[in-house]
Amino acid sequence: MVGGAEPEILFEQRGAVGLVTLNRPSRLNALTLPMLQAMHAQLEAWADEPAVTRIVVRGTGGRAFCAGGDIRQVYDLVRAGRDEEVSAFWTSEYRLDAAVKQYPKPYIALIDGMVMGGGVGISLHGSHRVAAEGYVFAMPEVGIGFFPDVGMTYALPRLPGRTGTYIALTGARIGVGDARAIGLATHGARAADFDAIVDGLAAGGAVDAVLDEWATERPEAGPLVAERGTIDQCFCAETVGDVLGRLDVAASAGSAFAAETAALMRTRSPTSLAIAHELMRRGGSLSFPEAMLAEYRLAVRAMQGTEFLEGVRAAIIDKDGKPNWLPPDLDGVDPRLIAAMFEPLDGPEPRFGAHEREGM
Repeated sequence: MVGGAEPEILFEQRGAVGLVTLNRPSRLNALTLPMLQAMHAQLEAWADEPAVTRIVVRGTGGRAFCAGGDIRQVYDLVRAGRDEEVSAFWTSEYRLDAAVKQYPKPYIALIDGMVMGGGVGISLHGSHRVAAEGYVFAMPEVGIGFFPDVGMTYALPRLPGRTGTYIALTGARIGVGDARAIGLATHGARAADFDAIVDGLAAGGAVDAVLDEWATERPEAGPLVAERGTIDQCFCAETVGDVLGRLDVAASAGSAFAAETAALMRTRSPTSLAIAHELMRRGGSLSFPEAMLAEYRLAVRAMQGTEFLEGVRAAIIDKDGKPNWLPPDLDGVDPRLIAAMFEPLDGPEPRFGAHEREGM
């Protein structure tokens, strides 16, 4: 601790539970490099601790489980030319996500408020995702000149129909009803009951029995389910341009959802849209480690370009909401350059595990 400040991440062994608490409420529990490294080390220690039979992860503050990696810190590091620290951030984040995916014990994320970006990486890949009434999911990276990472290359193509591609290309926010309907969340509970759930899990009872005891009724689904027909029809197109073309046709036929979706996509980085679409195209046939390696290569190369810096500037630094994307439209995106971003990097590359549990 510095100057009496509380730790940014807390670890506690409570009965059978290894409890992880993200503790940066003023920054929506955004993940820093030290948090990523500390959490990974603690998970490894608990994996070998017989008394700990399940992991629980939660956030403080009520506004967010975790709003992602601390992109402002990454932006500052990139601007300062501190490339080794930037690479360490992505390596640590993706290795932690892989550790969650491969974890040998039940891993329960108690999620209230926003869960975005890196917060999705440390929750969606676990065995149990419990969504409270304030749950809001999003992967908004195409809006900051980046791409849906933290294992979304693997997870999103495996969602029903083309819902994963819709999430990747729009960054739209998904509510608790839709999240439970398509499998982003596996269970529901009231945020007020999270402490009781932790106590029940700490007592060593069967995980599913404890979660069922405090379960809430499945809420009504939202636009993601209601508009599945439009989503599946439009987002199966071969290119981003074709996706937009199909949305425009649907909008002309009277679909307000299609019109709003097309308008939202046209605010996103054209380069990021092309990368995200290619990730969704490739991801269904990749293993989890292969997907993470693809994302690492893209992240390293994204830090060498201009889109990420411009996107973060517009969204977080200046907050003017007016990014100057280069190229400014899809016609200027060279498919050969997109393909080249997926190629191996020069020199050694990190590994993200040789084994993973089946499914999500």
